[in-house]
Amino acid sequence: MKSWRASSKPVSVGIAPSPFISWRASGLGARVAAVGRRFSGLAALAVHTFLAERDRWAIWLPVALGSGVGIYFALPVEPPVALAAMLGLTGVVLAVAAAIVRSLWLSAFGAVLAALLLGFGIAKLRTEIIAAPVLMHRVGPVEVQARVVSAQIHGKGVRAVLLNPWIEGLPVADTPRRVRVSVRSGGERLIPGAMVDVRAVLLPPPPPAAPGDYDFGRTAFFEGIGAVGYAFGRPETITPAPPPDALGHAELALQTLRFRISAHIHTVLPGSSGAVASALITGDRGGISEADESALRDAGLAHVLAIAGLHMALVGLGLFWAVRAILAMFPTVALTQPIKKWAALAALGGAGFYLSISGAAAPATRAFTMLAMMLLAILFDRPALSMRSLAFAATILLLLEPESLMEPGFQMSFAAVASLIAVAEWEQRRAAESVAVPPPAFASIRRYLRGIAVTSFVGSMATMPYAAFHFDRSTHYAVLGNLLAMPIMGFVTMPAAAFSVLLMPVHLDNAPLHVMGWGIDAMLAVGRFVSHLPGAVSIVSAWPTAALVLLSIGGLWIVIWRSPWRWLGLAPACIAIAIAMLAKPPDVLVARDGQTVAIRGADGLLRFVRPAADEYSASEWLKRDGDSRMPQQAIATHSDGIRCDAFSCVGRTKMGLHIAIVSRRDALGEDCAAADVVISTVPTRGVCADPKLVIDRFDVAGNGAYAVWLDGKITYETVQQDRGARPWSREPWQRRGKFSNGG
Repeated sequence: MKSWRASSKPVSVGIAPSPFISWRASGLGARVAAVGRRFSGLAALAVHTFLAERDRWAIWLPVALGSGVGIYFALPVEPPVALAAMLGLTGVVLAVAAAIVRSLWLSAFGAVLAALLLGFGIAKLRTEIIAAPVLMHRVGPVEVQARVVSAQIHGKGVRAVLLNPWIEGLPVADTPRRVRVSVRSGGERLIPGAMVDVRAVLLPPPPPAAPGDYDFGRTAFFEGIGAVGYAFGRPETITPAPPPDALGHAELALQTLRFRISAHIHTVLPGSSGAVASALITGDRGGISEADESALRDAGLAHVLAIAGLHMALVGLGLFWAVRAILAMFPTVALTQPIKKWAALAALGGAGFYLSISGAAAPATRAFTMLAMMLLAILFDRPALSMRSLAFAATILLLLEPESLMEPGFQMSFAAVASLIAVAEWEQRRAAESVAVPPPAFASIRRYLRGIAVTSFVGSMATMPYAAFHFDRSTHYAVLGNLLAMPIMGFVTMPAAAFSVLLMPVHLDNAPLHVMGWGIDAMLAVGRFVSHLPGAVSIVSAWPTAALVLLSIGGLWIVIWRSPWRWLGLAPACIAIAIAMLAKPPDVLVARDGQTVAIRGADGLLRFVRPAADEYSASEWLKRDGDSRMPQQAIATHSDGIRCDAFSCVGRTKMGLHIAIVSRRDALGEDCAAADVVISTVPTRGVCADPKLVIDRFDVAGNGAYAVWLDGKITYETVQQDRGARPWSREPWQRRGKFSNGG
């Protein structure tokens, strides 16, 4: 009988092949594993780079703070106070937790989230504090009695802000806290602190001219201005009343000083020279002629008129150098006393006074904060960290005035300075790594001119997107303009300005003011020369807000980090450029008066069906469309396919749709039966039901200007939709009610 061990030969046992093993054997798994290892390596590299730049993490906190502020202003409706308070308190708790937690990653994440929530809460808190009644319809002419808070030359008259007015026929609970009135005659009586009686027409602060345009109404709201208007006749001075409190008295004294300095400058230097001098000293730029302001802007010299880093540096550091040089002339003092610190104290005081009389605008406050940190570093024998100084300045501004984030001045100022600091840091690292060589001939002059060229180029490139977005224009010869004008500014204009202010109390300022005027005249000549060169400026069509946000994110990523991964910021910038290029402009625009209408022709240009009744809106539309024509040059003719009579205008769009603009009720029946789109200055309720889209005077009265797209499906957007239901832009049904404080 055979044993169960019948054979000693090895037995081969077959195992069915596993699909997983076959997949790996095919090579695909190896490739996937290699890709996984590569991504793992990239992630490890990113973490290593992130940790290596720990000293830059704090700079992102004001970015997060500003993001919270931006989210608040982007909301379509006003958030409840309870929600904002809860988010703000959560931010405070997270900030405390981030400070005590031991985990590096949790601490960083908690700090960023805390800053974001605090930004949102602070913006809402600021709105609640500043909220005041806003006029919602035309009033007047009515009698207005109020105290003058500030006054500045504007055009051919004076524009004054009046505090706590009494307005004839308006209940006290519905009266705005401040109104701004333009006076053509008798403006010399509008001295800060004076109680005046003026007869005026008052209007609501103007809404945007089109969806996405600059919102003057929001700016006025945060300035406490609830109405604007113009006066009839001369204002009368009435019995003055004392200021309400010590703070009001201090503010009044400061405004009075600013007013007197500006008035004195205009007396010594008439015309644009005096207006520019006033802008450089007191921040009052209302008297500059439109031609001169346009020349400076098109030459890339608009920054000269806005008191910012250049002005603060020339005043503060110039005073620091002068005081230190004078003290160094006395060996006993120089060898025994800390004259450098004394000079820093003098410069800090001088810069603070300059900030006060200049109006403390956002760029000036940012520049003063950075200068103050540098001078304080000298006092305490500490090194000054420039990018951190900028971050600190941004934090202060956002905490005190979060609404400044939405202003062009804030955006352009911080973009320019952050870019310049990033370039300076790069040059410092490059200089530290380079081999020392003997200086070339005229090294100091070459270094000075190179500094002007680099700062002009970098500043222009950094601010170009914001200038294009807000002002619809781009300058091309800013470097040339600054190379020619900045030596005049640095060696003539600003030193003369400083001497004139120092000598004003003893009435010896006429000579330095005239020297300052010569420097300003030379700068204006440079501006006119450069702005008239061929191709000096381009008109840029409007693009979506999303593009500006992405460009800002990409720019911040590039300037804050120092490692090569900073260039990843080019990705959102490229996406932003694509969004801007693919944005489709509206085919029809209807102004807030319901009478000014523009239609896009087959050539892609806007044309007005009739002469524009609202010239401001018409000019804004053309600028936002990248069109340099004046409204009078863009009126449609028969060759454009627009036919008008006394009753209406009719035409066809480039998409073949029939559009009618009706001005008389007699034409409604015929036009409503034939047109696809009807825009009417008379009511259409119950009369016009056939067209695909009807816009009448009640629609524009409630919703503001319209932008209409006719590409396939008819769509539209209104100013009211774009602004949302916010305290500075109430819904139509709220406008018909009583004035409330818009909480």
